[in-house]
Amino acid sequence: MNLKVEVPINATKEEIWKVITDIEGAPDRISGIETVEVHHDPGEELIGLKWTETRTLFGKTATETMWVTEAEKNKFYKTRAESHGAIYTSIMRIAEKNGQNYLGMEFSSQALTFGAKFMATVLGPLFKGATKKAVLKDLEDIKGHLEG
Repeated sequence: MNLKVEVPINATKEEIWKVITDIEGAPDRISGIETVEVHHDPGEELIGLKWTETRTLFGKTATETMWVTEAEKNKFYKTRAESHGAIYTSIMRIAEKNGQNYLGMEFSSQALTFGAKFMATVLGPLFKGATKKAVLKDLEDIKGHLEG
């Protein structure tokens, strides 16, 4: 599954970056996130930041451990998670278009095991729509926080 969602935000790239990289503060801004536990914080570098996040997804509580694999300050960071026989990657990206800043998220999953491949085939279309809706809600929550 691959999807991409973005929203315009009336804030500077630096303001957006500060909010989206404050992983510990995410539960205060994103309604779907219940708790965050940081396991490794490399500081300004961001690459290597590792945390466990508990959120409500598809009406159920889900806990995933994620880590930042790539980052460029005020532009993007990429995370990876591995669970349930699949690899999940996401990219939070700040972009400017015609003088307007946008915050976008790209999400992809790659099924590795037979069970994960089966579930992706059978339930993939249903999960894609629900995942897109959840990602858009996260971005709207961040936008609401930044725009007050």
